[in-house]
Amino acid sequence: MSEPQELTYVGTRPIRPDGVDKVIGKANYGADENHPGLIYGAVVRSSHAHAMVTNIDAAAALAMEGVYAVITAADFPPREKISVGRKRFFENIIASNKVLYHGQPVAAVAAKTQLIARRAADAVVVTYEALEPVLDMRRAMQPDAPLLHADMFTQGGKEVPDKPSNIAQTTTITKGDIAAGFADADVVIEREFVTPMVHQGYIEPHACTADFNPDDRATIWCSSQGHFGIRDMTALSLGMDVGDIRVVPQEIGGGFGGKTVVYLEPLALKLSEKAGRPVKMMMTREEVFRATGPASGTINTVKIGARRDGTITAMYANLLYEAGAFPGSPLGAGAMCIFAPYDVPNIRIEGMEVVVNKPRVAAYRAPGAPQSMFAGESVLDELAQELNMDPIDLRLKNAATEGTQAAYGPRFKEIGFVECLKAAKAHPNYQRTLAENQGRGVAAGFWFNAGNNSSAEVHVAESGMIQIVEGSPDIGGSRASMALMAAETLRIPYDRIRVRVGDTDSTGFCNTTGGSRTTFATGMAVIQACEDVVRQLKQRAAITWGIDVDQVDWEDGEARPKPGVNVGLEPIKLGKIARDFPKTGGPISARASLNAQGPGPSFAVNLCDVEVDMETGQTTVLSFTAIQDAGRAVHPDYVEGQMQGGAAQGIGWALNEEYLFDSKGVMQNAGFLDYRIPVASDLPMIDCHIVEVHSKTHPYGVRGVGETPIVAPLAAVGNAVSRAIRRRVSDLPLSPPKVLQLIDG
Repeated sequence: MSEPQELTYVGTRPIRPDGVDKVIGKANYGADENHPGLIYGAVVRSSHAHAMVTNIDAAAALAMEGVYAVITAADFPPREKISVGRKRFFENIIASNKVLYHGQPVAAVAAKTQLIARRAADAVVVTYEALEPVLDMRRAMQPDAPLLHADMFTQGGKEVPDKPSNIAQTTTITKGDIAAGFADADVVIEREFVTPMVHQGYIEPHACTADFNPDDRATIWCSSQGHFGIRDMTALSLGMDVGDIRVVPQEIGGGFGGKTVVYLEPLALKLSEKAGRPVKMMMTREEVFRATGPASGTINTVKIGARRDGTITAMYANLLYEAGAFPGSPLGAGAMCIFAPYDVPNIRIEGMEVVVNKPRVAAYRAPGAPQSMFAGESVLDELAQELNMDPIDLRLKNAATEGTQAAYGPRFKEIGFVECLKAAKAHPNYQRTLAENQGRGVAAGFWFNAGNNSSAEVHVAESGMIQIVEGSPDIGGSRASMALMAAETLRIPYDRIRVRVGDTDSTGFCNTTGGSRTTFATGMAVIQACEDVVRQLKQRAAITWGIDVDQVDWEDGEARPKPGVNVGLEPIKLGKIARDFPKTGGPISARASLNAQGPGPSFAVNLCDVEVDMETGQTTVLSFTAIQDAGRAVHPDYVEGQMQGGAAQGIGWALNEEYLFDSKGVMQNAGFLDYRIPVASDLPMIDCHIVEVHSKTHPYGVRGVGETPIVAPLAAVGNAVSRAIRRRVSDLPLSPPKVLQLIDG
């Protein structure tokens, strides 16, 4: 358990270590790797959303000059005797006898140039027997709906069903007596909310290079959020030992949860094995949209009851989440988060995950929470209007505090939700007067955060420079946060520390960079390794002075004798101890590996002001204020960057973004011209206010901050538009035609 303390380096805003290389274009991303003899891969993708594959004829492609290899599912380990879940994982990499979404891989080719590879992919003839696609969750749940998986039986119920279904799983979270809670309410509001399937919108498409060696060992270079995970998933899909695959992390041009999954890597490695050359594969933007994991579309119903004084007596939710073609939606996380900010005695959350003929979903920042909390926070806003209460006061009256039992299980320790609400109410943006066609939305956000496995090594160079090697890809400034925490622990300047993200052969195992875990968990490993280095430095000083190590202090980057010990001894700086290591015991290095426990949950409050053109339905965001508890902001610039980025993505989700499919399951807007993410001119300046409520489970009080910023914006924007047009919005995105239809009644 740690207590708040005065810190020297943590909380400052130095220049990021990777900044120069990225600004001048020197940093290597996924598509930048080049090798002698390199060839290029391309994927043959399904032209149907639901069909049986009856034949694949690659003869024409193999006959083309410059083509080295063609692979299909037949080139991978057999799938007949493996578990159902593992089979579905393999099928998403490359389909065997059935395709379940438009764009699913069915084959891949390798050729001398990218152009030849694309032409060869077009020359592969795939014969299909088309099946009826199921694109709507409600249709998929009907007994007569076409089945995506004949071997999928609903999980999570009390009894094992005897018939297959498109309902992959159910979940239930309960607390108290929901019926009694609603009976005790004076006001009850119930509404249904719809959110579309949306994409993370990262700028860098998926790319990798793979080289399979004759000794059956392999190397992969790729951009990802977790190269250990890429290694493990690739090994699983190819039947290889993880120790025979080395994955080298490249810089990442955005991921937001979408680069935690393998798509190209197993294909590239299998092509390399077959062709005997290194293979590079790069997705087009269209492929990214059609065949990588977006966020779930949802249909969520929320019912909340309260007394006239604003005391909430009951909260109920029914959540429906699209999984795409294969199970794996974030239904569970959405259910955990929806009512977590509130101390309410009676809660019931029911949910179902449904498969449909669309790409399998993947994580997207706080996966599942933005959709569910859009519904929950919208009903809370309407409840505040019905009770004639300030929306922040309603939340303050029912806010979770230290000791509150969350419906999903844990009893909260020290949390900062009340502090965020108070900061929001006191913020100048909450006091501003609005015009007739303007509205202000308030919403809360929550994410439980993750810990998990991390490793780090700290080496003292002969000059006294500190070199850190860790295995978490830097997707939000983690190199800087590691260096700052190391500087704080070693008591040396930030600019004397270098941080490198090591490959899977060069550092200990680290879980994926996701779940807002990296600064918390990998940072903890860095701190522990630095503490070990300090122990060794004190030991070396003790040897030099000829005293016991417990008589040595470490302060301000130097060893000092404790007060009263051999007063004549002069302090020894780190640099001198490092230079003298051959005389005092050899090189100084330390490592730490841990499974970090107890990540402090993160709360946020967002304020949004909008203006709606009553003649066109066009919504303009006038101001946006993001307030969040960071525990301790290690590098405040990056915390604010996470808050601003989440706001920008959430605003786009609320106003513009959605996957559009035709009746055959073909995405109609697979590109940034038609799938419109926000640009600078769409957004106001996003004001940030960092709250710091120390988390005792981390030495420096850190909470993860990456996920929470995207949770509240959907509801904040929706509530603002609802108040501006005096109609409750419930169907995202809030495009001008939808808003105008509500205005016109």
